[in-house]
Amino acid sequence: MQFRDLNRQYQALKPEIDAAMLRVAASGAFIMGPQVAELEQQLADYVGVKHCISCANGTDALSLALMAWGVGAGDAVFVPNFTFFSSAEVVSHIGATPIFVDVEMDTFNISLSDLEAKLAALPAGLTPRAVVAVDLFGLPADFRALRAFANRHGLLILEDAAQGFGGSIDGQKACSFGHIATTSFFPAKPLGCYGDGGALFTDNDDWAALLRSFRVHGKGSDKYDNVRIGLNSRLDTLQAAILQVKLKAFADSELDAVNRVASRYTAYLAGRVATPHIPAGFRSSWAQYTVQLADRDRVQAALKADGIPSMVYYPKPMSAQTAFAPVAHLQSPCPNAARLSATVLSLPMHPYMTDAEVTLVSEKLLAAI
Repeated sequence: MQFRDLNRQYQALKPEIDAAMLRVAASGAFIMGPQVAELEQQLADYVGVKHCISCANGTDALSLALMAWGVGAGDAVFVPNFTFFSSAEVVSHIGATPIFVDVEMDTFNISLSDLEAKLAALPAGLTPRAVVAVDLFGLPADFRALRAFANRHGLLILEDAAQGFGGSIDGQKACSFGHIATTSFFPAKPLGCYGDGGALFTDNDDWAALLRSFRVHGKGSDKYDNVRIGLNSRLDTLQAAILQVKLKAFADSELDAVNRVASRYTAYLAGRVATPHIPAGFRSSWAQYTVQLADRDRVQAALKADGIPSMVYYPKPMSAQTAFAPVAHLQSPCPNAARLSATVLSLPMHPYMTDAEVTLVSEKLLAAI
């Protein structure tokens, strides 16, 4: 059994993916070929925003957003303490200061009450600029409350939907909630390519123009007229062509299929295990199906002995990462993040899982407990 069976997906989409790759090979347009612009329009239409700007990976997408806003030294950016490293890494990389915020135990997403507290207690000398709101494990953060909070305090919302593409709130798609939103096309993400890739989404014309410049060395009227310092962060044509095929499958069937898999897991496990909570009106794209277990490490070992793969996302809060030791004195406790890091376990999850596989994983998990 695979944790996320990308080969099974490839076999299902093989004729279309092979043909798309061969068309790129025959064209010779390997960088910024026509499929890139086509994909950007398709992604913008799917999400429901004006602009989509593709780039080389999800981490660059976050960096590009902060660059477009001019965030830098002396600025504070609020980041969930329970997330992947890049959500905060990009803040430090541009010289700003990450301030870590606790998360909710049931949704795993940023806690608005703790965000209020962290803003009120912001150390002197730092200017609050933005909130990185992560759609963790596929579930959008509470953007209704977050946007109201941001409006009250003059902050920008950067939606990190690396895991959240396809999720929604009352039918509105993830990647449309932030002032700028980003996603990742890393192969294991809900919409993944066959390498690295990423994208940004915004309705702001000026930011979109800046992002298109920044992703190609800060180019001006052409690539040899460089008007600002940027990055080399283009999505290559081959990945765009693969994503065009996968986006259609994702919209047509995979998102519904992965939600059915999640529903089957919950039907087996609810009442016996702390299963993921999906608030009313929210829909997850289920990058992960994550349970909470008091005896996590022992249970994971038992599953491994039975041939069941599982993963721990994430074993250490951001504030405990060695790289953030220089800003440790600026942080205050995040008890939920610490508890989740010791108890979460993600189970095999993808749109092509069978009922029999879900049953097997669930029975082995319950037996181990």
